[in-house]
Amino acid sequence: MLLTTFAPWRAHQPSNAADDLIAHLHQQQQIPPGTTVLRHIPVSFELAPIRVMAKLVELRSPVVVCCGMAEGRSHLHLERYGKGDDLALETPLPLEELMAGTHLTGISDCAGTYVCNHLYYRLLGAIAQYRWPTLALFVHIPPLTSETQPLLAHDLALILKRLAKLTSRQDIEFATPEKTLS
Repeated sequence: MLLTTFAPWRAHQPSNAADDLIAHLHQQQQIPPGTTVLRHIPVSFELAPIRVMAKLVELRSPVVVCCGMAEGRSHLHLERYGKGDDLALETPLPLEELMAGTHLTGISDCAGTYVCNHLYYRLLGAIAQYRWPTLALFVHIPPLTSETQPLLAHDLALILKRLAKLTSRQDIEFATPEKTLS
Protein backbone atom coordinates (compact mmCIF):
# COMPACT_ATOMS: atom_id res chain seq x y z
CA MET A 1 0.00 0.00 0.00
CA LEU A 2 1.13 3.53 -0.71
CA LEU A 3 -0.04 6.15 1.80
CA THR A 4 0.56 9.85 1.15
CA THR A 5 0.23 13.12 3.05
CA PHE A 6 0.63 16.77 2.15
CA ALA A 7 2.90 19.38 3.65
CA PRO A 8 1.28 22.35 5.45
CA TRP A 9 0.23 25.06 3.00
CA ARG A 10 -0.93 28.05 5.04
CA ALA A 11 1.16 30.27 7.29
CA HIS A 12 -1.10 29.70 10.33
CA GLN A 13 -0.70 25.92 10.09
CA PRO A 14 2.24 24.60 12.06
CA SER A 15 1.52 21.18 10.56
CA ASN A 16 -0.97 19.27 8.41
CA ALA A 17 -3.59 17.26 10.33
CA ALA A 18 -3.43 14.41 7.81
CA ASP A 19 0.34 14.17 8.17
CA ASP A 20 0.04 14.39 11.96
CA LEU A 21 -2.52 11.56 12.07
CA ILE A 22 -0.44 9.31 9.81
CA ALA A 23 2.67 10.02 11.92
CA HIS A 24 0.65 9.11 15.04
CA LEU A 25 -0.57 5.84 13.45
CA HIS A 26 2.98 5.01 12.39
CA GLN A 27 4.29 5.65 15.91
CA GLN A 28 1.52 3.45 17.34
CA GLN A 29 2.31 0.72 14.77
CA GLN A 30 -1.21 0.99 13.32
CA ILE A 31 -0.13 1.20 9.67
CA PRO A 32 -0.46 -2.13 7.82
CA PRO A 33 2.82 -4.01 7.26
CA GLY A 34 4.38 -3.38 3.87
CA THR A 35 2.92 0.13 3.60
CA THR A 36 5.12 2.85 2.15
CA VAL A 37 4.39 6.28 3.57
CA LEU A 38 5.21 9.24 1.33
CA ARG A 39 4.94 12.33 3.54
CA HIS A 40 4.93 16.04 2.85
CA ILE A 41 3.78 16.00 -0.78
CA PRO A 42 4.00 19.61 -1.99
CA VAL A 43 0.67 21.40 -2.16
CA SER A 44 1.08 22.03 -5.87
CA PHE A 45 -1.25 21.30 -8.77
CA GLU A 46 1.76 20.25 -10.88
CA LEU A 47 4.04 18.50 -8.38
CA ALA A 48 1.57 16.53 -6.26
CA PRO A 49 0.34 14.20 -9.06
CA ILE A 50 3.88 13.75 -10.40
CA ARG A 51 5.29 12.73 -7.00
CA VAL A 52 2.45 10.37 -6.12
CA MET A 53 2.23 8.68 -9.54
CA ALA A 54 6.01 8.29 -9.79
CA LYS A 55 6.07 6.53 -6.41
CA LEU A 56 3.03 4.44 -7.35
CA VAL A 57 4.69 3.28 -10.58
CA GLU A 58 7.93 2.54 -8.72
CA LEU A 59 6.19 0.45 -6.04
CA ARG A 60 3.49 -1.10 -8.25
CA SER A 61 1.23 -0.87 -5.25
CA PRO A 62 -2.26 -2.41 -5.45
CA VAL A 63 -3.72 0.49 -3.47
CA VAL A 64 -2.89 4.14 -2.91
CA VAL A 65 -4.46 6.21 -0.14
CA CYS A 66 -3.90 9.94 -0.36
CA CYS A 67 -4.65 11.92 2.79
CA GLY A 68 -5.31 15.63 2.95
CA MET A 69 -6.43 18.11 5.56
CA ALA A 70 -9.92 19.63 5.42
CA GLU A 71 -9.97 22.57 7.82
CA GLY A 72 -13.72 23.12 7.57
CA ARG A 73 -14.77 19.54 8.35
CA SER A 74 -15.35 17.79 11.66
CA HIS A 75 -15.26 14.19 10.40
CA LEU A 76 -12.88 12.04 8.41
CA HIS A 77 -14.29 11.71 4.88
CA LEU A 78 -13.74 9.03 2.26
CA GLU A 79 -13.98 10.79 -1.08
CA ARG A 80 -16.14 9.12 -3.70
CA TYR A 81 -15.19 11.34 -6.68
CA GLY A 82 -12.29 13.21 -8.17
CA LYS A 83 -13.70 15.90 -10.47
CA GLY A 84 -12.29 17.80 -13.41
CA ASP A 85 -12.74 18.46 -17.13
CA ASP A 86 -16.54 18.23 -16.72
CA LEU A 87 -16.14 14.64 -15.49
CA ALA A 88 -16.41 12.95 -12.12
CA LEU A 89 -14.26 9.85 -11.73
CA GLU A 90 -15.52 7.49 -9.02
CA THR A 91 -13.38 5.16 -7.00
CA PRO A 92 -14.51 1.54 -7.36
CA LEU A 93 -13.78 0.89 -3.68
CA PRO A 94 -16.70 -0.19 -1.44
CA LEU A 95 -16.71 2.94 0.71
CA GLU A 96 -19.66 1.91 2.87
CA GLU A 97 -17.91 -1.35 3.78
CA LEU A 98 -14.64 0.42 4.50
CA MET A 99 -16.27 2.81 6.98
CA ALA A 100 -18.54 0.30 8.76
CA GLY A 101 -18.09 0.52 12.53
CA THR A 102 -16.22 3.82 12.48
CA HIS A 103 -16.97 6.71 14.85
CA LEU A 104 -16.25 9.96 13.02
CA THR A 105 -16.18 8.93 9.36
CA GLY A 106 -18.47 9.68 6.46
CA ILE A 107 -18.51 9.61 2.68
CA SER A 108 -18.11 12.81 0.70
CA ASP A 109 -19.06 13.44 -2.92
CA CYS A 110 -16.91 16.57 -3.14
CA ALA A 111 -13.15 16.43 -2.71
CA GLY A 112 -13.05 20.21 -2.97
CA THR A 113 -11.66 22.48 -5.63
CA TYR A 114 -8.03 22.61 -4.60
CA VAL A 115 -4.99 20.34 -4.91
CA CYS A 116 -6.63 17.40 -3.08
CA ASN A 117 -9.34 17.04 -5.71
CA HIS A 118 -6.88 17.69 -8.55
CA LEU A 119 -4.55 14.94 -7.31
CA TYR A 120 -7.43 12.48 -6.88
CA TYR A 121 -8.87 13.21 -10.33
CA ARG A 122 -5.47 12.85 -12.01
CA LEU A 123 -4.73 9.66 -10.11
CA LEU A 124 -8.07 8.01 -10.94
CA GLY A 125 -7.67 9.13 -14.56
CA ALA A 126 -4.17 7.63 -14.87
CA ILE A 127 -5.32 4.35 -13.30
CA ALA A 128 -8.11 4.12 -15.89
CA GLN A 129 -6.03 5.30 -18.85
CA TYR A 130 -3.06 3.02 -18.23
CA ARG A 131 -5.14 0.16 -16.77
CA TRP A 132 -3.01 0.00 -13.66
CA PRO A 133 -4.04 -2.79 -11.28
CA THR A 134 -4.42 -0.22 -8.51
CA LEU A 135 -7.24 1.05 -6.35
CA ALA A 136 -7.20 4.67 -5.17
CA LEU A 137 -8.83 6.47 -2.28
CA PHE A 138 -8.63 10.04 -1.06
CA VAL A 139 -9.27 10.63 2.64
CA HIS A 140 -9.89 14.09 4.05
CA ILE A 141 -8.94 14.52 7.69
CA PRO A 142 -10.28 17.36 9.86
CA PRO A 143 -8.17 19.37 12.31
CA LEU A 144 -7.19 17.19 15.25
CA THR A 145 -8.20 17.89 18.82
CA SER A 146 -7.43 15.94 21.97
CA GLU A 147 -11.03 14.67 21.88
CA THR A 148 -11.18 13.68 18.20
CA GLN A 149 -7.67 12.35 17.57
CA PRO A 150 -8.23 8.93 19.25
CA LEU A 151 -11.50 8.43 17.34
CA LEU A 152 -10.04 9.54 14.01
CA ALA A 153 -6.94 7.37 14.58
CA HIS A 154 -9.18 4.37 15.29
CA ASP A 155 -11.25 5.03 12.16
CA LEU A 156 -8.32 5.50 9.82
CA ALA A 157 -6.43 2.50 11.21
CA LEU A 158 -9.54 0.34 10.69
CA ILE A 159 -9.99 1.60 7.12
CA LEU A 160 -6.33 1.01 6.26
CA LYS A 161 -6.49 -2.50 7.75
CA ARG A 162 -9.56 -3.28 5.64
CA LEU A 163 -7.89 -1.92 2.51
CA ALA A 164 -4.80 -4.04 3.14
CA LYS A 165 -6.96 -7.13 3.60
CA LEU A 166 -9.06 -6.33 0.53
CA THR A 167 -6.05 -5.84 -1.73
CA SER A 168 -4.13 -8.85 -0.42
CA ARG A 169 -6.67 -11.23 -1.95
CA GLN A 170 -5.26 -12.92 -5.01
CA ASP A 171 -8.63 -13.18 -6.77
CA ILE A 172 -9.53 -9.50 -6.64
CA GLU A 173 -10.25 -7.81 -9.93
CA PHE A 174 -9.25 -4.19 -10.03
CA ALA A 175 -11.98 -2.20 -11.74
CA THR A 176 -11.24 1.08 -13.45
CA PRO A 177 -12.84 4.23 -12.06
CA GLU A 178 -16.36 4.97 -13.24
CA LYS A 179 -16.75 8.12 -15.32
CA THR A 180 -19.78 10.30 -14.86
CA LEU A 181 -20.66 13.79 -15.97
CA SER A 182 -20.27 16.29 -13.19
